[in-house]
Amino acid sequence: LARRPVKVAVVAQAAKTARIIWAMLTTGQEYRAPVAA
Repeated sequence: LARRPVKVAVVAQAAKTARIIWAMLTTGQEYRAPVAA
């Protein structure tokens, strides 16, 4: 976010969320929160 304009960061986050939702819908799996490292 510090290196990119806010709109670019928002679009990137929306795209990431859309990929997660699409994968969930196509596989029929429930959301699994990522494990913090």
